[in-house]
Amino acid sequence: MDAPPPAPPASGPGAGWSDIEPINISAEMRSSYLAYAMSVIVSRALPDVRDGLKPVHRRILYAMRESGFTADKPYRKAARAVGDVMGKYHPHGDSSIYDALVRMAQNWSMRVMLVDGQGNFGSIDGDSPAAMRYTEARLAKASSWLLDDIDRETVPFQPNYDESEMEPEVLPAAFPNLLVNGSAGIAVGMATNIPPHNPAEVIDATLALLEDPDITLEGLMEYLPAPDFPTGGLIMGRSGVKQAYETGRGSIPVRARAHIEEIRKDRQAIIITEVPYQVNKASLLEKIADLVRAKDIEGIADIRDESDRTGMRAVIELKRDATPDVVLNQLYRFTQMQTTFPVNMVALEEGRPRVMGLRDVLEAFLRFREEVILNRSRYELRRARERAHLLVGFVLAVANIDAVIALIRAEPDSASARAALMARDFPAADVEPLLALIHHEGNKVEGGRVRLTEAQARGILELRLQRLTGMERERIQSELAEVAERIKALLEVISSRPRRLEVLRDELHAVRAAMATPRLTEISASLGNETDESLIEPDQMVVTITRDGFIKRTSLATFRAQNRGGRGRTAAGRRGDDVVVRSFNAHTHQWVLFFTSGGKAYRMKVWHLPEAAPTSKGRALVNMLPDVGDDTITAVLPLPQDEGEWDDLHLVFATASGHVRRNRLADFSNIRANGLIAMKLEDGDHLIGVETCRVGQDVFLATRNARAIRFQITDQAVRVFAGRNGKGVRGIKLLDDDKVVSLCVLEHVEATPEERASYLRLANQLGINGRSTADNALAEESDDAGLDEGSAAEADGDDVLAAGLEGSPLDEERFEALRAAEQTLLTVTDAGFGRRASGYAYGLKNRAGKGLINMKFNSRRGREVVGTLKVESGADVMMVTDTGRLIRLPVDQVRVMSRTAGGVTLFRVEPDEHIISVFLVANDDDAEAALEEVDAEIIETVDATAFTDNENGQGEAEPS
Repeated sequence: MDAPPPAPPASGPGAGWSDIEPINISAEMRSSYLAYAMSVIVSRALPDVRDGLKPVHRRILYAMRESGFTADKPYRKAARAVGDVMGKYHPHGDSSIYDALVRMAQNWSMRVMLVDGQGNFGSIDGDSPAAMRYTEARLAKASSWLLDDIDRETVPFQPNYDESEMEPEVLPAAFPNLLVNGSAGIAVGMATNIPPHNPAEVIDATLALLEDPDITLEGLMEYLPAPDFPTGGLIMGRSGVKQAYETGRGSIPVRARAHIEEIRKDRQAIIITEVPYQVNKASLLEKIADLVRAKDIEGIADIRDESDRTGMRAVIELKRDATPDVVLNQLYRFTQMQTTFPVNMVALEEGRPRVMGLRDVLEAFLRFREEVILNRSRYELRRARERAHLLVGFVLAVANIDAVIALIRAEPDSASARAALMARDFPAADVEPLLALIHHEGNKVEGGRVRLTEAQARGILELRLQRLTGMERERIQSELAEVAERIKALLEVISSRPRRLEVLRDELHAVRAAMATPRLTEISASLGNETDESLIEPDQMVVTITRDGFIKRTSLATFRAQNRGGRGRTAAGRRGDDVVVRSFNAHTHQWVLFFTSGGKAYRMKVWHLPEAAPTSKGRALVNMLPDVGDDTITAVLPLPQDEGEWDDLHLVFATASGHVRRNRLADFSNIRANGLIAMKLEDGDHLIGVETCRVGQDVFLATRNARAIRFQITDQAVRVFAGRNGKGVRGIKLLDDDKVVSLCVLEHVEATPEERASYLRLANQLGINGRSTADNALAEESDDAGLDEGSAAEADGDDVLAAGLEGSPLDEERFEALRAAEQTLLTVTDAGFGRRASGYAYGLKNRAGKGLINMKFNSRRGREVVGTLKVESGADVMMVTDTGRLIRLPVDQVRVMSRTAGGVTLFRVEPDEHIISVFLVANDDDAEAALEEVDAEIIETVDATAFTDNENGQGEAEPS
């Protein structure tokens, strides 16, 4: 790429290559892109902190002033203004110019309009303005405060794009327009979003800073408490405002103004009279209608827009049985009736972008305005001295009028007369005090005499005879005195900073008197995020957490059950190779405990979690749980909704290294907002699960390499730890590189090994509790009890039971008791295979043992166990793959088999796809109906009867 070009030929078409110089393309791209980025930043997207305008707005206002489209003149076609701007100053197309002009004429976009428009300039409903050939415009009165004194050398000018005209670099704004009207723009690598403010409050804050340069931010906020949006609304709380004013960045929650009104007997309505800034009213009402049709918001009977010229009025009529406060809260929560205005106060200061707080903006404006006053005073001083210099010549001529007339009459032409006047000496007694004030080099007093300059002589020759009357001579003397006083005043302004600040203060007071308007946006002490749980609609949610730390909740009705072997549906949108790693179902009013891999605990209500669609990524947990650091959320525990049950509950912790620990749930009832240390872990260890438990229940641990152990929770086996610092006790002894992957808490059932063996044999023969008699011949021998789960007897069930009970330690009553208390465990491999096994197949062992074989599998069935779950009849299980696919499967479709059986196909995965997560969900009768219209290409239902088992217990599809 950087090699030099070949040598040029001596003559012919290739001659002249010697003028080409090789360059480094990466360096050229870097410099060119930087130049482009700075051009966009400075010349298009960001406003100047001094006048608060972007170049296109500045050019529009200046061009309209130059064309005479001022507030005191008739309206002129907007197309003419756009043409002047495009032809002279802004060669970027007429549409961008007209859009900028239109926005400055919209009272819902600008807090103080800078353009006065006539015609259709759009609406708050998002209606487009009429074409520029149909609309008319002129400068608004407020624009004069931005443009006044621009012809007095107050601001620097620069050549336009073709150097045929000069345009101002900045307007001599008399008020902080950046704060009054705000600004929004997207540049290259940066953006700005500044809210509008009340002009009187902005000027009051500016005056306060002028009076006391050391005033605090709190002091400034007494004058400028918050933004004032042109569309009104309510600002909820002041914390976001203070952060934005202090740092230049923050979020301000804004609500629509609404009230409840009785429109007729037994019928109430929510009346919206103001919407948040930059919210499209028509889109807002359409969104509400969509939510009503989707039944996300209930209780709304009708929606009408009754807005007219007098103001906004949107009517949301409620049903008779609806609770207005509930519906209003839902509207705030689900629609743009409550939004957050993101403040990003980036502006150009001395040509460079900078994030600025409130004090920074006001200080920059005061410095600029003082400079404007100084430049204006210097300009006016120069003009006053020029006028005084000419008046001095008039005074000298009038005082010696006879001699001057005689001299002029004696000369043949005007040039000679001018030279004669300049050569004559005049008595300086009458004007000598003024000459020092005028400070003109041409009038030098020597020996009490003074000579005229060329400008004075020319002025005398052009003097009309009527100025020689007595009254006119007095006027000349009076004007000279006035000009002298003006020069003295200007000299004082230039030489004295306190005097300049006094002028600045007086001008700010004048602007305030002309622009002051009442505040439109109300400031509420409420934060706007308080939510009464009675207003939260009860619902079952599926909470999903991804490996990269994104969390969301989705209504359980979004998913419907499929038969085993189905293709599943997309579970979550993923960023890159992000996958779902934690999921569970919970009620909206339940508390959820979050446990990190480092042993830290957090607590949050389900309805506080972000709600999103199944394909959405959700929200980053780092934005919700503080101080997570590099840890990941490895255990999530929904607590019982009835907090009265917490007193009898404990928490049992399990780590990947096989340690367990028991704590009272009360130890975690008061968790700080920044979390709580739940467990101190050894290096390389992490939490794999936390469950609620009671004394007497059993702990079940399953490992990756298909080992499992079950032991009872007693004070001797697993004591209650008083604190949260201990690592616990050993639960299972791991072999090789094994690690614990699942923790379950099972109900304890008192039964001898003989009773369990007899029950399992009879249950297999009878095909009860999820067993299939057709598959009993395929069951493998139990590893620890020597159980013979033989072939099914082809006999009547009662006869089989009676025959089996003979010589058995069980009687019929005991058999039925064990049958009622039986629990099943579902084990799933990473290849999508799984099977249920009876809890009786896992005998009680002492804690810290090596455990039992949980499953025998090979490379086809899977390389490792993903999880072992306690399941009940009627429940559903969800499985998630590393590609983000998910399937919901009724556990009743999974047969109960031997503890060591390889299982059947539960989820048909691709060759390079693996199951990474399995979890239970509760059935919801409404889930099926909610998904009747789901695209059949996304969700595929597979008939369970299309699968049989081969001789290894492997699920295979029968050929069609």
